[in-house]
Amino acid sequence: MKGLSFNALRVGWKYRLVNFGDVYEFEILRALEGDNFRLKDLVTLEEYDLYDLVRFGRGKDFEVREIEQVV
Repeated sequence: MKGLSFNALRVGWKYRLVNFGDVYEFEILRALEGDNFRLKDLVTLEEYDLYDLVRFGRGKDFEVREIEQVV
């Protein structure tokens, strides 16, 4: 697995997740139990859980990276 592990993710930070060719950009709103998080999609502004993105498994292209934030 490339990129960050789920336990390295932080509330309030923005990330890009690639899985099975789909790309998701999101901000972490809050931590849930285990390694699950509540997310806000940066494109659609929809809220969902991190586990919803990986419930069907992790593809060969699975990767989580922090999005560079300009201060």
